[in-house]
Amino acid sequence: MTLLLSVAPPVTPSWTQVLLYALVPAAVMVVGAVVAVLRPPGAAIRSAILHFAAGVVFSVVAVELLPDIVARHRPLEVGLGFAIGVGVMLALRSFTRKAAEKEKALPTPALPPGVLWASQTAPDEVASSGTLPMGLLTGVGIDILIDGLLLGIGFAAGAEEGMLLAIALTIEVLSLGLATAVELRQDGQGKARTVGIVAALSALLVVGAGVGITVLKGASDNVMELVLSFGLAALLFW
Repeated sequence: MTLLLSVAPPVTPSWTQVLLYALVPAAVMVVGAVVAVLRPPGAAIRSAILHFAAGVVFSVVAVELLPDIVARHRPLEVGLGFAIGVGVMLALRSFTRKAAEKEKALPTPALPPGVLWASQTAPDEVASSGTLPMGLLTGVGIDILIDGLLLGIGFAAGAEEGMLLAIALTIEVLSLGLATAVELRQDGQGKARTVGIVAALSALLVVGAGVGITVLKGASDNVMELVLSFGLAALLFW
C-alpha cells in the first residue's frame, strides 16, 4: 500500500526525444529566415514577436524553473550559478558589440564596373558573393548554442520543464531567425545563402540540447542547482 501511494520521480525524456523536441525550434528558426527573405517583416512585427517571446520565457521561469531552484535550498550554488550566467551573457554581449564595430570600421572593397552593372540587373547573384559578417554570426551562433544547452538543462530537470522551455525557445528563435535573415540581406547576402546560413546556425540548437541532456542526465542536486541557476540568469538576461 505504501508503494502504491509513493510519488513517482520526475520522468526524464530520452536523448532521442530531446533531440526531436530541439528540432522544432530549429526548424521554426529556418522558417523565420524564409519568411524574412520572401517578405521581410517590419520592425513593429519583429518587436511584437520578441516581446511576446520574452513574456513566455518569463512565465516559464516563474512557474517552473524558479520553484524548482527554491525547493532545493542550496543558496551557495544558486548565487554562483547566477553570477556565472550573468558574467557569460555580459561577456557575450561585449564580444558581439566589439566584433560588429570592428567590421563596420573596415573599408568596403570597391566593386569593378562589371559588377556594378550586374548589381542593377541581378542583385541576388551579386549579393551572394558578399563577405560574411562574422561578428554577427558568431554572436548568434553562441546565443543559439546556449539556447540549446538551456533546453537540455530543462529536460534534465524534468519533462514538463523541458517542454515548456521548448515552446518558449521556439518563439524566441523565430524572432532571432527573422532578425538574422534581415541583417544578412541588408549586408548583401543572397536569398539562398541567407537561408542556408540560418539553417546552419539553427543546427547548433540541436547540438546544444544533446550536450546538455548528455552531461546533466542523472547529475547530483548540487550540480543541477548550479546549472539551473545559470540557465535562469541566461534566460532572464535574454
